[in-house]
Amino acid sequence: MPFDLQPILRGDLVGVRPLWSPDFDELYQVARDPLIWEQHPVRDRHRREVFARFFAESLACGGALVVTSTAGDIIGSSRFHGYDQRRSEVEIGWTFLARSYWGGRANGQLKALMLGHAFRFVERVVFLVGPENRRSQRALERVGAVRVGSRPDAAGHDSVLFEMRRPEGFTKSE
Repeated sequence: MPFDLQPILRGDLVGVRPLWSPDFDELYQVARDPLIWEQHPVRDRHRREVFARFFAESLACGGALVVTSTAGDIIGSSRFHGYDQRRSEVEIGWTFLARSYWGGRANGQLKALMLGHAFRFVERVVFLVGPENRRSQRALERVGAVRVGSRPDAAGHDSVLFEMRRPEGFTKSE
């Protein structure tokens, strides 16, 4: 069974579904908050024209997801990227959530949903985070990711590399 880069996943706090072109305005309402991007390598992504480029890249990548509340409102975005069947690896990244969802269980549940899906297909999930993005690094540590080094991200920026391995006994899809 091939890896579905745009699954529909649901938890009791958040859900994910494929990103669609009509999602731009609602997702931009979340992304236009400059504090979301203050530790990010692209600090001006809150500007509409910068976010529009990011959104177009997200649509083109084939693995972008919107994160929704239980009411169905868009509260953020994330992405599966760089699936490598030979290395049994995929990246989870480009995640951002509305600040009203920071500090609670939403990010943990989002990662749990995405990891549960990914580990049906791969042995290893990687996360690449900007060296100055301490908030995202701490969030990954809270969900159990381990810092294992550094490597350039898809844009060539230096990044801190985190990983998670498939838990023992987790059933892989065939």
